Formats: sequence, C-alpha cells, structure tokens
Amino acid sequence: MSTQNAKISLKVKTILQESITVKERLKEKCYTDLISKIVDLAVECLKNKGKIMLCGNGGSAADTQHLAAEFVNRFKKERVPLPALALTTDTSIITSIANDYSYSEIFTKQILALGKKEDILIAISTSGNAENVLAAVETAKQIGIKTIALTGKDGGGLKEVADICLIVPSNDTARIQEAHITIGHIICETVEEEVV
Repeated sequence: MSTQNAKISLKVKTILQESITVKERLKEKCYTDLISKIVDLAVECLKNKGKIMLCGNGGSAADTQHLAAEFVNRFKKERVPLPALALTTDTSIITSIANDYSYSEIFTKQILALGKKEDILIAISTSGNAENVLAAVETAKQIGIKTIALTGKDGGGLKEVADICLIVPSNDTARIQEAHITIGHIICETVEEEVV
C-alpha cells in the first residue's frame, strides 16, 4: 500500500470512528428518552389527523425532504401514506417570500398558510441558530403546533424555543448531520410501526 493510500485509509477509519462515537453517545438514556418523546408526539399528531412539517437549510433542507418522502411513501412496510411536508421544496413559494419579504420568513409564511394545531414541526439546524428556522418554531408555537428541534453543538437558540430539542453531542457539522438522518430514520421506522 502506498503512503498516500495508507494516509487515506487512516482518514477514512478516523471519520468512521467519529461517526460511530457520536451515535454511541445517542444510545445514552437521555437521548433515547428524547427520541421516544418525539415519536410519541408524531404518533399523536398523525392519529389526530395532523401532519408532520419539516424545515431546515442546506444539508438539513435535504434531510427534511428525505424524511418527508419516507413518511409519505413508505419506510419499511407497505402502508397508507402518512401526511408529511418539507417546507423546503416549493421554489416558487420560497423565492417569492424571500424576494418580497425576507429569507427569514420562508418557513413562517408557509406555516401560517398550512399549519394547524394538530400538526407538529420538526426543525433541523446543526447550529440551532438559523434565523428562518427559529422564526418557524416561534410561529408554529403561536398557532399551538408542537415543535421539535434537531440540533448540534450547544443547541443554539432552538434549545430555548422548541418544545423538544435534541442536541446531538458533537461540534462537527458533518457528524451532526449524519446523526440527524439516523434519528430521522429511527423516528420514521418507529412511527410506521405505531401508526399502521
């Protein structure tokens, strides 16, 4: 093995171990309890004819779309579609709001138009400080929508405003995002088993 290949191999092993370490921390009781609470809220929402709305920016926006698709289509079992909506997908709505008002309102206006108190909002931000995500959570709470934040680092402002804030125990954005999608998959699989 060349020196270059050995260096790359070591880097790959280091990154994989970092990801594993973060996920091992998530197995701790407080994190499993928080994930259980999120599942309970999602199940209650769906049983009460509500929907799951999701928002985030960048990689977190992609995660919201991924998770909404898992709810609407299926995760592991054949079942009826579950109502979920990624507030990141309609470029005409997003760009018109950002152009006419501000980027910080791209989710709030959608929540005001589409949200109802039976719904839940899952807000994803690795820092917990995304202005538009914070505004979305505050708006959802004004309507009576239960709010869940998936964050990292120190939780940022979301830890102060969300009903439930799960702070991934890492300061590395990539490791936080990997944990968010793992948490999202756990929620999808567990909700699918409980609701169907």
